[in-house]
Amino acid sequence: QVQLVESGGGLVQTGGSLRLSCTASGLSFSEYHMGWFRQPPGKEREFVGRITWSGSSTYYAESAKGRFTISRDNAKNTVYLQMNSLKPEDTAVYYCAARIRSSPQFDHWGQGTQVTVSS
Repeated sequence: QVQLVESGGGLVQTGGSLRLSCTASGLSFSEYHMGWFRQPPGKEREFVGRITWSGSSTYYAESAKGRFTISRDNAKNTVYLQMNSLKPEDTAVYYCAARIRSSPQFDHWGQGTQVTVSS
């Protein structure tokens, strides 16, 4: 079955950086657009950004623009989220998700990884 496994979360100070990884199995990775989402404590899950199947195009939420970068390595079935200049409001559980090219919605989700930014 499809599995998405996030890693790389942790505790970081304000202004620090983290790189999250999400490794997929059970699917043809290059057929899928990938997205990152997050759920801050006590809030709804929100979109962070996404990358197309080829990696040629990315799109970010306003909160992520200029600080976060999404990339992917199709040979490793892995998508990355590089987060710089982290702020306390970036504290959340971060999820990756997969959407097959023909689908309008994300069909598969990881279990999430916790990111905590201390002030």
